[in-house]
Amino acid sequence: MSFFAYSRTPEGHLLERFGLDFEDFAVGQRFVHRPGVTVSQQDNAMESLDTVNAAMIHYDAHYSAQTSWKLPLVVSTITLQALMGLSSKTFARRQRVTRFDSIAMTSPVFGGDTLYAESEVLLKREDGESETGEVQVLGQVFNEKGKVVAKVTYWARVYKRGCGPVQSPPHVSELQAVEDERFRSHRIDDQGRHVEQTGLFFEQFQPGETFLHWPRRTLTAQEGMTKAWRSMNWSPDYHDMAWADSQGWPQVRLPQAWVLSVATAMTTRTFGRVVANLGWTDVQMHRDLEAGDTLRSQSTVLETRLSSSRPNEGILTVRTESFDSAQRLVLGYVRNLLVYKASSPSPYLLAGY
Repeated sequence: MSFFAYSRTPEGHLLERFGLDFEDFAVGQRFVHRPGVTVSQQDNAMESLDTVNAAMIHYDAHYSAQTSWKLPLVVSTITLQALMGLSSKTFARRQRVTRFDSIAMTSPVFGGDTLYAESEVLLKREDGESETGEVQVLGQVFNEKGKVVAKVTYWARVYKRGCGPVQSPPHVSELQAVEDERFRSHRIDDQGRHVEQTGLFFEQFQPGETFLHWPRRTLTAQEGMTKAWRSMNWSPDYHDMAWADSQGWPQVRLPQAWVLSVATAMTTRTFGRVVANLGWTDVQMHRDLEAGDTLRSQSTVLETRLSSSRPNEGILTVRTESFDSAQRLVLGYVRNLLVYKASSPSPYLLAGY
């Protein structure tokens, strides 16, 4: 059942799932990973400086202008990390990478380039552990022009079916396979490649269905401080540890607008074909989330209706609720979402999705 993106809980809810089991991989399979990511010079400078990279080609534009590149060169570790991250939806059952046979940077990457990843299974073998098998993978990174900018060959251990950690919230006791064509995790293109899907179309939603979004997200105090500063929210509640101590709080608070942002972002894997969020209503902030706690979200489709002004799209009315790790309700709201219809033109094929 690994090529389907949801499991069903005893309550009938649909839990998002990711990753193929070892048994699902076959030599010669090719995977097209989506979405991609556009990297900026700011990303390049931050990665280089945070890792204490002394090669000024990555962050000194004046120096770079004197070289044959003429522009700061994106550090190769960004490209490598992008490959592993962009491919993680298909390889989410990867226990660990055991070795990199080859890491080749075949073309330069500059700020403003968009990176896409593809993978091919080269070999499979039992690795001596009952829980996992090993796969050898050729991963390639392309820019938006289709040029290969990196080739990486590596070995990874992948969990076998029924083995490894269970990817579900603790309140879910058991899961049932869902083999529904609308929930396929990949589609097969005209080259025989498995192309990752990016969410459900308007027609694929049914009123009354509840989706449990996965994975969850742990929110830290440092993230909360940074989000408060960058939004000009200078209340000492969110970044002044001495102030928090004087109020008898164990730590600074997390900005509520940011918690709402994280809760909403969790829903975007199921609602990946949304054209626009038309707004929130009935937003109830039931309790504050503590720094270091883990947030999860779930959404129920309340209503589906066609758009009267946009014939290529429909409107979903959705109720989302978010819970902390003790399963206490943190917040809830209703949203109207504009979603692409499968039967109408959409940007996915044109963008290589």
